[in-house]
Amino acid sequence: MNKRAIFLDRDGVINEVVFHRTKKPSSPWNFEEFKLINGIKKPLEELSQMGYYLFIISNQPDIARGHIKKDTTERINKIIYETFPIKEIFVCPHDDHHDCNCRKPKPGMIFILSKKWKIDLKKSFLIGDNWKDMEAGKSAGCITIILDQPYNQLVEADFRVKNLERAVDMIKSIKYKE
Repeated sequence: MNKRAIFLDRDGVINEVVFHRTKKPSSPWNFEEFKLINGIKKPLEELSQMGYYLFIISNQPDIARGHIKKDTTERINKIIYETFPIKEIFVCPHDDHHDCNCRKPKPGMIFILSKKWKIDLKKSFLIGDNWKDMEAGKSAGCITIILDQPYNQLVEADFRVKNLERAVDMIKSIKYKE
């Protein structure tokens, strides 16, 4: 197992979060609300060229709650696959009460993908924008990077950066012990 990966949250990392329903960041509920974050294609391509497998791991409880249709989520994923060098997108459609192992902050999605793709988690990163992402990454043994946002100032991570470009710089600076 010597492959390295970047596990990326979707909402807040790949696409913009939605704030108009509540004061909290939320996932898009329809295709019209889905907006890719500007400037992320180049850093994602650079990470892929550096030899990292890119995966998206995303809690989407609004599927279980009936706020978004599964086919809308699949349409969003299709756009992501067509736009970025993503190996696989893993969506957890469950809500809290389902108590599944794949819903972050549990690391189930990371473990499933790491086993399938033979990933060395100690040389892999999780990039996200909230505490559930960071907890899942830490539990899996990944290095965690949080994208700095006004809504996540109290969340702890191994590194805090402004955006994906700065995350790439951070990843380049890390030397692994073999």
